[in-house]
Amino acid sequence: MAERIVGVIGGSGLYEMEGLRDVQPVRVTTPFGEPSDDFMVGFFGDVKMVFLPRHGRGHRILPGEVNYRANIYGMKKLGVEWIISVSAVGSMKEEIKPGDVVIVDQFFDRTKRRVSTFFGSGIVGHVEFAEPVCSALSDILYRSAREVGGGVHRGGTYICIEGPQFSTKAESNIYRGWGVDVIGMTNLPEAKLAREAEICYATLALSTDYDCWHEEEESVTVEMILQTLRANVEKAKEIIKKAVPVISHPRRCGCATALKYAIVTDRDAIPEETKQALKIIAGKYL
Repeated sequence: MAERIVGVIGGSGLYEMEGLRDVQPVRVTTPFGEPSDDFMVGFFGDVKMVFLPRHGRGHRILPGEVNYRANIYGMKKLGVEWIISVSAVGSMKEEIKPGDVVIVDQFFDRTKRRVSTFFGSGIVGHVEFAEPVCSALSDILYRSAREVGGGVHRGGTYICIEGPQFSTKAESNIYRGWGVDVIGMTNLPEAKLAREAEICYATLALSTDYDCWHEEEESVTVEMILQTLRANVEKAKEIIKKAVPVISHPRRCGCATALKYAIVTDRDAIPEETKQALKIIAGKYL
């Protein structure tokens, strides 16, 4: 049986998860620049786990500065086939309380300056993205979260804003009118790139606040987010510990073949430099 390699993208602390052994930092070079940090590679039981702090150790990289291409390329280079993305979000609905977990299934893009594709530079590709997360991996996360306990919500739309500022009240209320469930600044570029890299991707969204729309709650502050997030980190660890052993080969979802019919450029017209840059991502189709 092929080795199972699960990636986790999130805030610092998760690589210290109890039961993760033989942890080693691995520096990865990519054609797209530097990833956010070293990848922390270890084993959880018989499953290899690769952890990356999205904002770098010490939380030094803005959401709009994260090199999402390098991060996902690095995961692919290390053999990752599943990515669990752990992310702090604001709640846009009364029933999603601070401290709750949401396994989102849709995204809405309000970013402005993000590079969120491996294509370009002489190659054109269009992946299907109607269902932007892996339903099989999301189901595993949902069942694991239910076992851990607390408020858990299956499904929901994550609106991804540019940041780094939080929303105005006008923006927050308009987003609520659109029917979104949670708000964040990072996960959509990751999801798009993971699909292009044929990696299963799912989001474990940790609600920290009610953004600024809630009339009876204080507007979101960094202090508020960090206080709730510290408690949520322990919950996220427990969910991941339950989910990882359940992930199994072979993958039967469409994520594993997302590029099969996506590339439309004549192969002879693709520059050799571009082919080399995408060898790890799409080499079998080039």
